[in-house]
Amino acid sequence: MDKHYGQIVELIIRKNGFSISELARITRMNRRSVYNWFNQKYLKKDIIYQIGIIINHDFSVEFPELFRKDDFKIQNPSNLNDLTFWEAPNPSLWKDKYIELLEKYNTLLINKIESNM
Repeated sequence: MDKHYGQIVELIIRKNGFSISELARITRMNRRSVYNWFNQKYLKKDIIYQIGIIINHDFSVEFPELFRKDDFKIQNPSNLNDLTFWEAPNPSLWKDKYIELLEKYNTLLINKIESNM
């Protein structure tokens, strides 16, 4: 039987009485993103691990194919806000990549036009 990772994680979170709003706040994600995790059949290992740390749960029981018991030595971080989940992408990075792509596209167009003349 194939596991639905997102549903299993959601079940554990709810069983532990953890608030979805609180999880979203700690992970610096919006609630919709958290619910999207629950809908994913194959959730990334890193996401499951970080959620386990936050809710103080060893997911090696539910996911022995992803984790060993030793991987999940639950450490209580002194400040959950110090956990690194996902950093917001640097907007200037995307802007630079977009401009670079536009410049390459323009060069291609110019070369194409010149070759047709």
